[in-house]
Amino acid sequence: MKTVYLLQSIAEPQQRYVGIASDIESRLEEHNAGKSPHTSKHKPWKLVAFIGFEGDGRAVAFEQYLKSGSGHAFANKHLW
Repeated sequence: MKTVYLLQSIAEPQQRYVGIASDIESRLEEHNAGKSPHTSKHKPWKLVAFIGFEGDGRAVAFEQYLKSGSGHAFANKHLW
C-alpha cells in the first residue's frame, strides 16, 4: 500500500509539501530529521492529511495531480 501525504511546516505554515510513502510514520520522521533536501529547511513538519491506495500507480498519479495547478486548487479547497 502507498500513502499520499500532505505536510505543513510548523515553523513556517505557508510552506507545504506533498509526498508519497509506504510507511508514513517513518517518512515523517525522516522529514523532521532533515533527511529530505526538499523539506530540511522548513522543519519541523506536521501531517495534515493522508490518503492510502492499494495500487502504486494510482498513488503516483494522485501525487502528481496534487502537484499540478488544478491539484493545488483541489488541495487548497479540500485538504489544507
